[in-house]
Amino acid sequence: MTRERPAYYELGYGEDFGLTALTERLSRPGSATGPAAALGFAEELADRSEGEEAVELGEDARRLLASELPERVLRTVWLASTGNAFDPTGHGMTCRDWLERISEVSAARLRQNKASCTPPPVRPVRDPQLCQAVVAELRVTAPALVDACPLPKLVDCLEQVVTGADADLGMRLLLRALKAHSVPVPYGQYHRLVALGWKFGFPPGAVHDDLAIIWPPVSTASRQGINGDFGLSRLARQFTAGWHYRTPREAVAAAAKADGYERPPGSEAAVLLEETRRVLDTGLSDDAITVLWLAATNRGYNIDRFGVSGREWLEQVAEVCEEHLTEVAPGYVPAAPPPATGAGDEVLREIRGMSPLAASTAVSPDFHPLEGTTVMEALEQIATHVDPDLGFRLLLRTLEVLQLPLTEEQYTRYEALASRFHYDEDHLLFSVGHLVQRT
Repeated sequence: MTRERPAYYELGYGEDFGLTALTERLSRPGSATGPAAALGFAEELADRSEGEEAVELGEDARRLLASELPERVLRTVWLASTGNAFDPTGHGMTCRDWLERISEVSAARLRQNKASCTPPPVRPVRDPQLCQAVVAELRVTAPALVDACPLPKLVDCLEQVVTGADADLGMRLLLRALKAHSVPVPYGQYHRLVALGWKFGFPPGAVHDDLAIIWPPVSTASRQGINGDFGLSRLARQFTAGWHYRTPREAVAAAAKADGYERPPGSEAAVLLEETRRVLDTGLSDDAITVLWLAATNRGYNIDRFGVSGREWLEQVAEVCEEHLTEVAPGYVPAAPPPATGAGDEVLREIRGMSPLAASTAVSPDFHPLEGTTVMEALEQIATHVDPDLGFRLLLRTLEVLQLPLTEEQYTRYEALASRFHYDEDHLLFSVGHLVQRT
């Protein structure tokens, strides 16, 4: 970390914060941009999180005030960050005057929590390597930024903030300028910006949100950027007891949009659609599909009690995915890649190895129980006739539902399978790691 205190994401921030959160608010279409309205936005921001967000707002303002940057530089980066929405000089103030007002708003809110509060000292980030990394990204995007925002010497002004005031705030002001002027950012550079943001302690949303990323085409071939579960097994997990959406279709729609910040929009919907279609196209019986769904959800959504067959439910899932893909990735063409080969026998062996333990258990034993033996038979069918990858993920989910113990030797074999299927490192740990009986 670049600072003595916790990283921003450790403080609970999930999106932009501080001075750049204020400039984002001012840049929104239709926002009132007079001094009173702008100061009101600053007060609202400072008041968030019971006044805790006043710390970042005030420190950002004071970082610039404590620098020796000329008025021209401060005004230029402010206008670029707000999309020219609010110019303090048009209201009889210098940019320094305006930053002083923001600092005063922050200090006043902090004093509400503690009357004797003195704003903490400015702690600028001036690590040479971080400064160089931000300047490098600034220079890469300079031509596109200058085309979109013709403020005089904007690139030079941003660079002066990074090297002469604070690399942390300079990075965020660069991001805000890119966002405010809809500057296209290539996918490779976006990945570098996210990685650089982590070094500053930014949450991914501070980089990702509103950035005009040039995404590659949606593809299910790569699992890069997938954190944890995915596809049908992840969808089932969303329907465990207590799922809060008003309708099942709304819950599916939410799952289909869960691309995270590393994958192109529509990626999760494509994975879910192709996996759903693979199950439907293999002739797996209605009963087997129903059993697998009820087991993986721990009867969180009882399609059998609502007169919906397994196939009917998966057709609804596919429809929702197709609707979302039409909206966010109209050029996507569904593919049906052959399921993973060479691991079917191993997955089948692991399923059969757990069957004796499962025989004495049931899913939802107190409400329309599903016998463990029935579930394991359905898992064998999907691993044999549909896809061993999906069969393995549903096995993991079933073990989690039934709380069946695992030996260290079994877990080691599971790790090998998870690696073979290119799951991320946390997938196995979070699903069944707690079931391992350590000696």
